[in-house]
Amino acid sequence: MNRFEKIKPGPGQESVWDYPRPPALRRCDQRVRILLRGETLADTSDALCVLETSHPPTYYLPPGDIDMRCLREIAATSVCEWKGAASYYDIVCEGETHPRTAWTYHHPTPAFAALKDHVAFYAHVMDACYVGEEKVIAQPGNFYGGWITSDVVGPFKGEPGTMWW
Repeated sequence: MNRFEKIKPGPGQESVWDYPRPPALRRCDQRVRILLRGETLADTSDALCVLETSHPPTYYLPPGDIDMRCLREIAATSVCEWKGAASYYDIVCEGETHPRTAWTYHHPTPAFAALKDHVAFYAHVMDACYVGEEKVIAQPGNFYGGWITSDVVGPFKGEPGTMWW
């Protein structure tokens, strides 16, 4: 199969090509956990998902369900045309710093107001990230922060050759 062909979703699956642009925001109905260096960094049943065309969902967790002692906000910022200005965190765990590993929107656009101060994490840096009981796969490319589970099909932005999608 050509990796640029839309994969037909099976029962209980969604195609990321059916996600909207501009993106949609929805509540996640499953428990979301993040493990780093053998410790639970985050555990919530109140995650939010951003769903955008060609991307697996990006999960945003409320700060009250994250061990915020491990996050150090840094001066780095970026701008999303839909969500607004993002601020970044380094994660410091057991004396090891993982630079620019998480991000948040302190002042999101009105359409994404529910994301305020919620934090998203790059899965490829963590020991494991889970949606429900399923261990996620990081979105390819180490630039985007989507999490791939068995209920979403691609192809996904970030794979080789997708830069101009």
